[in-house]
Amino acid sequence: MRLITAAMLTLAVLACSAPAPTAQQPAAQQPVTQPVSQTPAAPQDAARATGSLPQGWKARLDDAAAKPDAVRVAEEKNSLTFTTGPAGIYYKSDMKAEKDYTASATFSQLKPSTEPQSYGLFVAGVDLDKDTPRYTALVIRSDGKYQIETRTGAQTKVIVAWKAAPQMMEPKGVKTSNTLTIRALQGAVHFLIADKEVHQMPRERAGGDGLAGVRIGSGLSVQVNGLAVKKFP
Repeated sequence: MRLITAAMLTLAVLACSAPAPTAQQPAAQQPVTQPVSQTPAAPQDAARATGSLPQGWKARLDDAAAKPDAVRVAEEKNSLTFTTGPAGIYYKSDMKAEKDYTASATFSQLKPSTEPQSYGLFVAGVDLDKDTPRYTALVIRSDGKYQIETRTGAQTKVIVAWKAAPQMMEPKGVKTSNTLTIRALQGAVHFLIADKEVHQMPRERAGGDGLAGVRIGSGLSVQVNGLAVKKFP
């Protein structure tokens, strides 16, 4: 009995002297990973921003495979600003150049281009939404030259090859703005730059009644002001 009592007393003493159990520590929190912010995508090239045209306007691009978003056209009052893209023509189905008429517009190249690119005015437009469109154009370039050409389908026939137009020149280079006019009167078609005639030819060679519009070359930013077709009485 004495041995049992002594053993029990020893166990009791050990139990009392043992350290109290340590309170359980909360599990260490894992660091919260913030989502890595993605670098915003570079904005689309201005010439491919929307592909939208002002109401009533149509486009026919030289590259048949080009998508509609290959050009941007901004309209403000009586002004249109074209940012291209591939070259092409732009027109409205109600802008008709018929019988005796004057078609005119003022063109301003807003930014320089690596190579001179043409832009200007066209008339006698027929079948513009078909496989064999036809029109005659007076176009200019930033090097102070003009050309008159007739386009049928994908073929271009040059009437007047690139030629200097002195009225476009200034002592320090080419004017920012130039007014182009194509006038059909009494069987002849007259081509004018800054109200000075540079060429004329028979009406049957330039083309008969048709639509008028503008032609803008590739990779350009061009503003067109006051585009209009006026009929003579």
